[in-house]
Amino acid sequence: MGDIALFTSYGIDYLFRWIHMLTGVAWIGLLYYFNFVQTEYFKEAEDAHRSGAIQKLVPRALWWFRWAAMFTFLTGVALLAYRHMAISYDITVGAALGTLMFLNVWLIIWPNQKIVIASATQVAQGGEALPEAAAAAPKAALASRTNTLFSAPMLFFMGSSAHLSNGLVVDANGLGLSIILLIILLLEANAIFGKQGPLTTVKGVISCSIGLTAVLYGLMALL
Repeated sequence: MGDIALFTSYGIDYLFRWIHMLTGVAWIGLLYYFNFVQTEYFKEAEDAHRSGAIQKLVPRALWWFRWAAMFTFLTGVALLAYRHMAISYDITVGAALGTLMFLNVWLIIWPNQKIVIASATQVAQGGEALPEAAAAAPKAALASRTNTLFSAPMLFFMGSSAHLSNGLVVDANGLGLSIILLIILLLEANAIFGKQGPLTTVKGVISCSIGLTAVLYGLMALL
């Protein structure tokens, strides 16, 4: 009787890939929920309903959100370590975007959302809003919008490594990769120090995300 496929080196690789995809679906699905559904609802909701959602709904959603991001990142690191000799330019771009998205979740979105939740809870209990909450909410929102901006190109380049390899990998070079990574870093700098700009609306962030994918693809394919 031969080895059970799952307990071979190829099987373990696939298991990590499956977990990576499973938790990635949960992570990006919740990212889109926050940006396309919850944010728009909060703009129209009455104060009491918004406060109740921030206290009871948002913490639950953020728990799944941040831990899905964690497991997606960790399994991604494991896959990169296992396949380090086969890392292509497009995987490098996808991994860079995914890593920044993970860091935005744990270092910007979650810390600032904790302040917003604590402030809403304190007000609901008859206290005063936390002074830092006014600044925390926009910081979390900008990082979340930036992750949404990054999501389409991240998914595109992760997929292109396996399904578009005859184009990107052959034609790409270090110059194109360097320019792409510089653009990504500049956009991340805006996530930390800048403003939402065209990312403020759902239509705007979707358009920018698709546009960014096209720009990065063009640089990868043509330079």
